[in-house]
Amino acid sequence: MHSPVSPLLLDTDEVAPVREDNADSTSPFLLTCDHYGKRIPERLGRLGLTESDLERHIASDVGIAGVARRLAEATGAHLIAQRYSRLVIDCNRPFESPGSIPLMSEATHIPGNDGLNFEDIAARRREIFTPYHARIAQAIDRRAAKNLPTILLSLHSFTPVYAGVARPWHVGTLYQNGNGLPPLLLKLLRAEGHFLVGDNEPYSVSDATDYTIPVHGERRGIANSGIEIRQDLITDEAGQIEWAERLARIVHEIEGRLLAQGLVKR
Repeated sequence: MHSPVSPLLLDTDEVAPVREDNADSTSPFLLTCDHYGKRIPERLGRLGLTESDLERHIASDVGIAGVARRLAEATGAHLIAQRYSRLVIDCNRPFESPGSIPLMSEATHIPGNDGLNFEDIAARRREIFTPYHARIAQAIDRRAAKNLPTILLSLHSFTPVYAGVARPWHVGTLYQNGNGLPPLLLKLLRAEGHFLVGDNEPYSVSDATDYTIPVHGERRGIANSGIEIRQDLITDEAGQIEWAERLARIVHEIEGRLLAQGLVKR
């Protein structure tokens, strides 16, 4: 039989899984960042990986943390971000997905994820995944109770080359339906003039492969989209500042247009 309570994963002196900026914001935008951090709980060591492995995309979305912080600062929007690595548990994957706690990430074996028992898995879900998504749900509920509109924007980055194939897009939007947001976001990104903008590229959103947008955006019927920025554009601070400023301009434009058109759910 399984014990009713699985062992603790995070020690009491470890950093909380959820980072927030502007928690009391009245901006209609709610920013989420599923792959913001690359921390590994002390009890797990480095999951059998090298320090250089943990600097790669397999551990976190390279560059997106700097963009997310700066975008929240520029717009005053509420940012909810996950500090622990996607290798511990991926907060944008359903539990039944093979990528939830991956044994392989791209071509890299994750030794620390081998042979996990029920209690090991339950601890990762309970202490990292659940607090993050509970906080997003609470924030949306609070906004609804105050009759504040919500536009969900999920921030990510992607590798310039995957499986030996170059990805030409500079930035992409990811969505299922999106409830009015994706066409406007695409239009404004393309209006920047010199970027190749992917429409559901380099990824698309589905219930089988994603969690944040399907659960918090689609099921609630609120305007939503993911944004994927190519990592070589935001590896350094200058690129992060540039993209945060660009997205801040676009966010302000979207806010005005969606509210004027009545496309934002109140």
